[in-house]
Amino acid sequence: MRRSLLAILLLISVLCGSATSCDKSGDKVHHTDSDNITNDKMADNKINIKVGSEVFVATLSDNNTAKIFKEMLPLTINMTELNGNEKYTELPKNLPTNSSNPGTIKNGDLMLYGSSTLVLFYKTFSTSYSYTKLGTVNDAKSLASALGADNVTVTFELAK
Repeated sequence: MRRSLLAILLLISVLCGSATSCDKSGDKVHHTDSDNITNDKMADNKINIKVGSEVFVATLSDNNTAKIFKEMLPLTINMTELNGNEKYTELPKNLPTNSSNPGTIKNGDLMLYGSSTLVLFYKTFSTSYSYTKLGTVNDAKSLASALGADNVTVTFELAK
């Protein structure tokens, strides 16, 4: 009887132990609800950028500036055309900055110039200016045509 009980406990221990896995170093990796929280957090970093009838999904950067920008949403603003590659506007308040020179601006980059100028880039080019990255449009192929060559009204809102 005692051996049967010991065998059952051993079997239960082995079965419960298989609920974890090992990483490459052999350490056990426990899968918890925090894995789902991480995925939910990534989903929370999505915003919609509406230009006319088109909606672009953007992923916000994981920084304090993007977090505070997100708290300002929804925002419907008139963005001014500049240099045939960007639209910009002055935000109603200053945001914290951590600017650096990215070297290359990419189509779909959402940046902060200085502490209050929101910039949405729709062409890729080299730059010598410094920006704080707010995020990136996930699929920016048709962003330039949606934004057009003139000033445009753009709505930034939380993704649903």
